[in-house]
Amino acid sequence: MAIPVIMPKQGQSVETCIITRWFKNTGDNVSSGDILFSYETDKAAFDLESPGDGILLERFFEEGAEVPVLMNVAVIGKPGESTESFQPGKATPASKNVVTQPSENGKTYSEILPSVTENITVRDSKIRISPRAKRLAEDKGLNYNNLQGSGPNGRIIVRDIEKTSPGVIPAAEPFASAGTEFSELPLSNVRKLIAKAMHASLQNSAQLTHHMSADVRRLLEARQKIKDGKVTGTEKQDITLNDMICWCVIRALKKFPEANSHLIGDTLRIFHKVHLGIAVDTQRGLMVPTVRNADLLELRQLSIELKSVAEACRKGNVNPELIKSTAATFTVSNLGNYGVEMFTPVINLPQAGILGVCTIINRPADLGNNTFGFVPYIGLSLTYDHRAIDGGPATLFLKEIKEQIEKFSL
Repeated sequence: MAIPVIMPKQGQSVETCIITRWFKNTGDNVSSGDILFSYETDKAAFDLESPGDGILLERFFEEGAEVPVLMNVAVIGKPGESTESFQPGKATPASKNVVTQPSENGKTYSEILPSVTENITVRDSKIRISPRAKRLAEDKGLNYNNLQGSGPNGRIIVRDIEKTSPGVIPAAEPFASAGTEFSELPLSNVRKLIAKAMHASLQNSAQLTHHMSADVRRLLEARQKIKDGKVTGTEKQDITLNDMICWCVIRALKKFPEANSHLIGDTLRIFHKVHLGIAVDTQRGLMVPTVRNADLLELRQLSIELKSVAEACRKGNVNPELIKSTAATFTVSNLGNYGVEMFTPVINLPQAGILGVCTIINRPADLGNNTFGFVPYIGLSLTYDHRAIDGGPATLFLKEIKEQIEKFSL
C-alpha cells in the first residue's frame, strides 16, 4: 500500500511551510529514516525523513513551494502503484490517519497511526546522518559509521563531524562570478526572515540604547566555586555566568515590570510572569527560544532550562511556539564570549526591551583605604523602546540589573 508523505504541522500557529531542498528524486529508492527534503517555517528549518520503504513515486511540490501543513507532499510505494488518490486536496484513507502531537520535549511532529506504523519503524542498523554532515565527512575522509549523533533521533549532524575533525563547512555553496572579484551566496529563507524582522523592528519603533558596567567579582567567585564543585563531585549542575546574569535580569524585571512588557498599538501589556528569551546562534541563523515562567525557577532549574532550549534550537527540534517574538516578555543576548565590549542589540517586537551582555574587562578602581587595583567589569547594553519606556525608568532598570549582579550570591 502506498504511503503519503505529509507536511508536518510545526506548532499551532504554523499554517504553511516552504520546501527548501529535495534530496530524493521521483523514481529513487528510499528507506525509512532517509531524509527526503528540508523545509522551513517562518521561524526555523527542519528535515523530513521518509515514513517508509519503497520508491518515491511522485513529488507534488518542488523546491521553493509554500505548502499548507498536513497536505500530501509526495507518495512512496511500489513501482506501478497509482498516485491519483493522493493528489493534494483529495482525502485518502492514509491521510486521515495522520495526527500532530507534541513529544515530551515539546517538539511537534507528524505521526502515522498504528494502521501503517509497521511501515515506518526505523531500523537500528541504519546510519542516520544529515546530507551536509555526510558530505563534510566524505570530504575529510572520516568514517562516521560508529559516530554517536547529537541530532534528532540520534542523527549525525554537521556539528558532530566538526568535533571529530577540525574545520567548518559553509552554510551553502557560493555561486562564483564570471570574474574572480567576488562570489554570491543566496540568502536562505531563514536569513531572509531574520533580516525582515530586524528591519521591521528598527523601522517601527523608537529604539535607544544605554550602556553600563557591573563589577562581576561575586559572579566570578560563584563561577569558580561551581567549577571546583564539579571537580570534587559536590556540584552536579554546571551553572554559567550567563545563567547567573539571566537570574539577575529576572530579579530586576520583577522590580521594574514596565520593562517586562509588550507594546501593542497604543497599549502597554505588562506581564505578571517573566518569560525570558535567550538569543542562540545556530547553523541556520539566530534563534530566540523562550523559557516560560522563568521567575518561578530556582537558579539551578533556570540553568537547566536555558541549556535545554538552546540545545533544542541547535538540534532543530525546538517547539516553534517558543521561538515566536510574542512568546518572550524580555530577551537577553550575550556576546561576551566573542570579546565584544559594547553593542546595540535590536528589540524583538512587540517586546519593549532587550539586554546585551558584553565581555569582561579589568579596569582600575578604588578598593578602599586609598588602595587602587584592577576590578573585572562586565558591559551591559540595554536597548528599549522609547515609546513604551522613558529614559529615566530605563536607566533605573539597568542600574537594578547592575546591583543584582554586584550583590549576587549562590
